[in-house]
Amino acid sequence: MEFPHTASLGGGVIGASWTALFLASGRSVAVFDPAADSEKRVRDYVEMAWPAMTELGLTKNGNPDAVSFHASAPEAVDGAGFVQESVPERLPIKHALFAEIEQVLGADAVLASSASGLTLGQMQDGWTNPSRMVLGHPFNPPHLIPLVEVMGNDKTAPGVVDAAERFYASVGKTTIRVNKEVPGHVANRLQAAVWREAINLVIQGVATVEDVDKAMWAGPGLRWAAMGPTMLFNLGAGEGGLQAFCDHFTDTFNGWWDDLGQIHLTPDIAAQLIDGVNQEAGGLTQADLSARRDALITAMQKATAELR
Repeated sequence: MEFPHTASLGGGVIGASWTALFLASGRSVAVFDPAADSEKRVRDYVEMAWPAMTELGLTKNGNPDAVSFHASAPEAVDGAGFVQESVPERLPIKHALFAEIEQVLGADAVLASSASGLTLGQMQDGWTNPSRMVLGHPFNPPHLIPLVEVMGNDKTAPGVVDAAERFYASVGKTTIRVNKEVPGHVANRLQAAVWREAINLVIQGVATVEDVDKAMWAGPGLRWAAMGPTMLFNLGAGEGGLQAFCDHFTDTFNGWWDDLGQIHLTPDIAAQLIDGVNQEAGGLTQADLSARRDALITAMQKATAELR
């Protein structure tokens, strides 16, 4: 096993989810989070996540007790071959953390940041030598959603990105390579574009929050869980493929794109969305909704795993 001992820096939702997944793979995990209740929160999260991971076949070699908790970040990363950093997305916090652990991090270790909004270049400024650091951005929750966006650049040592991709594959992840720095990477920009138009449809009175959400999960979202939009349009034109699709629908899509909303999230719009999502929840708690989400994701993952 490559990188049998790992570290997880940050014990919030993302860090705890990573910890659960690494434990499920049969690795040991050293955790650091300065919050007083972090050990309980991480252990509770691992216990909650374990049944779904077991259902997906991810825990065959796992041990939920192979986790240790440490009073400092250097203590946690000492001896770890792979380090997943998931601390709050504020550059001063990340830079301070990197400066604190750099001298302790093993010469062959890999550190991957879960950052969703910060770029790799911004974070590298916190290192004297950032050659062992990559971007390793997951989708929430990491123990269930397979995607990880991986990126290195000219400051990254040869082989480090490949090693990160091998590690993620070994814990059941699907990786994509980000080749150019842009805010939000790839997947967040895709969902930001969709959400922008979802909000526009609501504030224009075209449909309610609930019906816009329903249009997504009962329509294109179901197809996108199987294949990406370009491949689906390629299939949608039959034997003519994507060329026939573009020939037929170029004017249609150009017209739709010209009509898409250019909106910004304001307090008033946020209040309208919150009211709509509360109605959609129908009295269910956040825990209830999260459990429903995870059960649906688990069922879809099981189904697609058999076909892929």
